Amino acid sequence: MKALNREIFLSLWKIHILHHAREGAVVGQWMLQELWRHGYEVSPGTLYPLLRRLERNGWLRSARSGNGPRARRDYHLTAHGREAVAQVERQLDELRSEMRPRKARKRLG
Repeated sequence: MKALNREIFLSLWKIHILHHAREGAVVGQWMLQELWRHGYEVSPGTLYPLLRRLERNGWLRSARSGNGPRARRDYHLTAHGREAVAQVERQLDELRSEMRPRKARKRLG
């Protein structure tokens, strides 16, 4: 299961985060609960570096909400992030259409 989490689900977690950031600000603790709700086993030690990586890539930007070292950090989708989500949606649609069973589907080769 650990290999599945690292090799496959990590990408799905990123897509999930970007999707929710498109809908509004994302907060780490809420995002952890959301991913857990969908059956993903994500720890804070995995999520927070992932959020920072998405920010470094220019897909998210963050701002502190409050003062002090434990102030909440809100993550927002950037314009670059919106483009990424749109492209991911197109790719997922194409993959979903290929994964659906089809009657009389011919294979090449």
